[in-house]
Amino acid sequence: MVDLLTHWTRLCQCPAFVSLIALISAGNCHCEEPTVARDLLSREQWERLDRCTDDALIFLASKQNQDGSFEAPAVGQPGITSLCVLAFLSRGHLPGEGTHGKRLNRAIEFVLDAQQEDGIIFPLPVEGRPWPDARNKTAIYNHAIAALMLSEVYGMTRNETSDQIGDAIRKAVAYTLAQQRRHKPQPHDKGGWRYVVPDGATFNDSDLSVTSWQIMFLRSARNAGFDVPAQSIDSAMEYVHRAYDPAHGTFTYGHANLRGQVTRGLVGSAIVTLALGGEHHTEEAREAGKWVLDHPFKRYNRTEFRSERFHYSVYYCSQAMFQVGGEYWERFFPPLMRMLIENQQRDGSWAPESDRDGHMGNVYTSALAVLALTPGYQLLPIYQR
Repeated sequence: MVDLLTHWTRLCQCPAFVSLIALISAGNCHCEEPTVARDLLSREQWERLDRCTDDALIFLASKQNQDGSFEAPAVGQPGITSLCVLAFLSRGHLPGEGTHGKRLNRAIEFVLDAQQEDGIIFPLPVEGRPWPDARNKTAIYNHAIAALMLSEVYGMTRNETSDQIGDAIRKAVAYTLAQQRRHKPQPHDKGGWRYVVPDGATFNDSDLSVTSWQIMFLRSARNAGFDVPAQSIDSAMEYVHRAYDPAHGTFTYGHANLRGQVTRGLVGSAIVTLALGGEHHTEEAREAGKWVLDHPFKRYNRTEFRSERFHYSVYYCSQAMFQVGGEYWERFFPPLMRMLIENQQRDGSWAPESDRDGHMGNVYTSALAVLALTPGYQLLPIYQR
């Protein structure tokens, strides 16, 4: 009985559960019109969106391996598996429940098994030297995305699994904070994160892209009740603000030799990060939102900026425009939805990245596309407005 009461208390504190109950109470379970931004799309458009995302999840389900992972190269794990889990959650599916419950449980177990003793959630050796497969770069992304997913599902699980997830999150928080506190000679790098490399191996010790994922994880962990020092988040947010370029109303990578480099995904990530700090209506967020509207996704799978990834940028900008809300979301989402639906393949997937990261495959891009299409459902806690 004690375990049951503990689980119920935790579940009632879970934002996803609260949102789901609200939708059901209003007569709007995940197969009905979402209550958020209801008037933005017609009923027919909502139904088309439902079919599109459900077909995509069927595709993702077909790509799950026996060990619980979803199809991806080794350097993309367990991050891509975690993005797939988040995609299912964003459509209202829960671990251990319904059609995909067991599938999600297996994926969570795979992610838990990927954690190393030092807390990083990444199964390959990474410290000590540069690796030809670029794992020094992908490891920190995998870690943050996987840890974010675990923090999101923590309140949806029970008993031994919940305890395992809790232990993993605590170790992941400790690793993330240790990476933030590494020696960084350049003042502009303070508070941020960069790749997993030995001290002094690169001139730049922080960038906004990596930093945004770490902040999302720490915010999610804090929302789930884990101890995350306010000073660490404040320091990280100061780094984000330093990456803002007021002359152009946008955000750059933020470090010395790429201070002027910008991508739509980067700008979107900054807006999402500001929103998590309660700053989605600040001048910086609004100006960056205008910049995104001035650089729409008119051509599917085509990039406009150096180092840009299309589906990655679509994902981040969709979440960002939803957070800013109002005319930003109203102008951004309908054409984005139409473009993604028109380019969805017959099996429910989307094509791999056409420029960079094509080797990560179409499970990766399809999960990102689902996450770009589902903000209006408001079922994924970290991205709730």
